[in-house]
Amino acid sequence: MSDLPDPLNLVGSTIAEKYAIESVVGEGGFAIVYRATHLIWKRPVAIKVFKSLRDVAEAQREKLLQEFIQEGALLAELSERSAAICQARDVGTLTLDPTKKDWLPYMVLEWLEGSTLETILAQQKERSQPPWSLEHTLRILQPAAEALALAHRKRIAHRDVKPANIFMCGDPEEQGCPVKLLDFGIAKVVQDAQKAGGAFTKTAGQVTSFTPSYGAPEQFSRSHGSTGPWTDVFAFALVLTECLTHKEPLEGDDYMQIAYASSDKTRRPTPRAKGAVIDDAIEAIFAKALAVDPAERFRSLGEFWEELRSKLPSDSVRAIPIADQTGPVSARRTDPVPLSLSQTVAAPSQAPSQAGAQAGGVAPGFSNTTPGTATTSPSPPRSRRTGFILGGVAAVIGLGVLGAWLRNAGPKSDPSAAVLASIPPTAKAVPSAKGPCPDGMIAIEGGRFFMGSEDPKDPQNQQPAHNVTLTPYCIDRTEVTVARYKACSDLGHCKRAGTENWWKGMTPHDQEVYDPLCNIRDPAGRAKHPINCVDWDMARTYCAEEGARLPTEAEWEFAARGPDGRKYPWGDEPPTEKRMNGCGVECSVWGKEHGVEIPGMYAGDDGYPATAPVGSFPEGKSRYGLVDVVGNVFEWVGDYMGPYATGAQINPKGPPAGSTRVVRGGAWNASDVAWVRPSFRHHEDPKKRSHGIGFRCAKSI
Repeated sequence: MSDLPDPLNLVGSTIAEKYAIESVVGEGGFAIVYRATHLIWKRPVAIKVFKSLRDVAEAQREKLLQEFIQEGALLAELSERSAAICQARDVGTLTLDPTKKDWLPYMVLEWLEGSTLETILAQQKERSQPPWSLEHTLRILQPAAEALALAHRKRIAHRDVKPANIFMCGDPEEQGCPVKLLDFGIAKVVQDAQKAGGAFTKTAGQVTSFTPSYGAPEQFSRSHGSTGPWTDVFAFALVLTECLTHKEPLEGDDYMQIAYASSDKTRRPTPRAKGAVIDDAIEAIFAKALAVDPAERFRSLGEFWEELRSKLPSDSVRAIPIADQTGPVSARRTDPVPLSLSQTVAAPSQAPSQAGAQAGGVAPGFSNTTPGTATTSPSPPRSRRTGFILGGVAAVIGLGVLGAWLRNAGPKSDPSAAVLASIPPTAKAVPSAKGPCPDGMIAIEGGRFFMGSEDPKDPQNQQPAHNVTLTPYCIDRTEVTVARYKACSDLGHCKRAGTENWWKGMTPHDQEVYDPLCNIRDPAGRAKHPINCVDWDMARTYCAEEGARLPTEAEWEFAARGPDGRKYPWGDEPPTEKRMNGCGVECSVWGKEHGVEIPGMYAGDDGYPATAPVGSFPEGKSRYGLVDVVGNVFEWVGDYMGPYATGAQINPKGPPAGSTRVVRGGAWNASDVAWVRPSFRHHEDPKKRSHGIGFRCAKSI
């Protein structure tokens, strides 16, 4: 149990008949965060009670709550699309004393373990550790950047980006450390509460809805322009600079001094100005991100990130899709979630439930020192960045996510409007006039399905069958062809496809037999055949150049089979020479001629001893219209190989690290029907270049 005081006297009580409150894990001027156990799931959660909103005038509560719910619905949708956004699980209100008219909204959040970036940087400074390099910083903060870029593609800004709102769920020195972005929309609630009146006590002369030490000029004065995604670019650049230099982002002893530092054109807070030794090109990118005039900055985090990434000497940092900030807006209504406006708290019990007391995990910003006991982690030294922030915006300690979002300046629109991500301006593909996907791609609306197999005869790596939910995405109708890939390599944007195979243990006989099958050897004659003899990174690079990415395993399987559990893309009927390019009579004959024994999968002749032009087997298309999704060539996907999770998942991306990558779909020489089932997964060395492996691309909507 925590030794922190409980001013609301909620410890030991049960909220909404399912959340057993166990301890206080943090308090700021705006909210109190409790550790609780979900009595049905027997899982720990964090409950953030917005204590300051109890003072909002009664006439304003309904309006504020409805905005809270409506905006929270959009937040929940975004957190489903990005694992790097702290998830909101529930929302409600409670009344401590039914005889009074007090009113407290709360939000239920996922329970996290680890520390904020603010704490980690403070510890590094205390121990006199050197700052991170640029590449390490970008690798560590990649998930947070992706989360912001996702929001920016929907015209949504965070407006309080800072180290205290970036949570590390592991060791930041290790590759693949999970990262969570916290407190989306807190600025919106602060502003609305201020307008409603009575929500804050003014104690230091200045109430702000952002953290001044990371504030952009337009947040201090609207004379600089409106706030928007470019405001987050400014703050994120300051966060990166602090990681690179261990220096205060904006210096000053009070609000006015920091406001001046933010808008002083003669001295910009770039890495070099803070003492970092950095390339001219990188310094210029930071200078643009930290421009005083918002119009001179990058318009989104995706644009800023791609510029940084393009100047790195290696491909260690992934690309992030860039939004077209001038594109049309497609609005969609998100209906408010029904919510009772008055929830009475159950009487406190003698002690928290045993299940709750044993549950592990740590709320955002806190760590465990004893199993089952939540204790605060060592506090970073108090700095000027938070010493005078009022209303608890910084003092909320970055604990959780509030479902209220700010929009860009402009005409009033539906508060839950969302924007479909468009293709980057540099991409070769263009959006189709018929929908949100580029020409050649198919829009998959998303949905739920059981990924994997329940057949005990299938390999263990396909089990267990588990429920997966996917949000909408686009995927190539065909495998990437020789012509498409060659166009990229001819421009110098992609490596040239291999004319030879490579894999570990390859023999001279293998080379003699299979090297002639590398389709780039005959770029004119096999222009419509799938590109092959490319490794995983070559496939990834091509997709990135097209403004896309490799599909995840889950996306590939869903596009191949849909939600109805069919065995093959076309249904449950077995493969034939009419449905796919597998190993028929022609393949077995070719094998005998070349000293390779390849049993036939079916008795017919599909007409192609090796690969076929894409789209040659329309009878085998999937329910969504994908062709050659099995057969022809195996296809690289984005995931590392690893065991499946046992529970339900949303947009799974596979293990964060591994030694092998997954290929899906079987190839022209597939002799076993099990190899061409959409559930079949095979691991390969990502450096392998094979006549039997190609790929197709995907992109998020």
